[in-house]
Amino acid sequence: MAAMFIADITDGIAGTGVKAAFLKCAIEEAGLTPGVERVLRAVAAAHAATGAPITVHTHPGSGSGLAALRVLTEEGADPSRVVMGHSGDTADLGYLTRLADAGCLLGMDRFGLDILLPFEQRVDTVAELARRGYADRMVLSHDAACYIDWFPPEAIGEFAPAWHFGHLFDDVLPALRDRGVSEAQIEAMLVTNPRRYFSGD
Repeated sequence: MAAMFIADITDGIAGTGVKAAFLKCAIEEAGLTPGVERVLRAVAAAHAATGAPITVHTHPGSGSGLAALRVLTEEGADPSRVVMGHSGDTADLGYLTRLADAGCLLGMDRFGLDILLPFEQRVDTVAELARRGYADRMVLSHDAACYIDWFPPEAIGEFAPAWHFGHLFDDVLPALRDRGVSEAQIEAMLVTNPRRYFSGD
């Protein structure tokens, strides 16, 4: 499996010549099942061989990011090149600071999915982490897509009316500024941290 991932990065995906920019894996509420662990270890091996960064889909409610981080680092992954995706689905500052203190990036990346965590809690959590000095450990996004099959298309406006590409700039950034988040911290979360994630610098 690691060899397949490495080829996708170094040669291109399925013979297209289009090279993958990063590795993606997932650990959900069920935790570290044998299959999940196998994939995580293969992803870490491919990362070690190529330097490509890693993004992990996690389930913060069960603390699955901690298990993922343990396995990845056991295989030599650099935590600073790992985004723990969907970290913004929790307001548990203890869990989030444990991940950040271990060196990885927190993906505060589901703004607009208020059915998973309300907007105010999402913004308050980012603002408090920034106040505590963790702006260099967060990246911001919305996880919105052109197409999603979670809901019928006509129901997205009912269940997640703010889940769209403009929400981050139209609503989230002004709310962060209102809570005292500085322009330098916003620049770090939107520009500097993603650049470092991809470049390794």
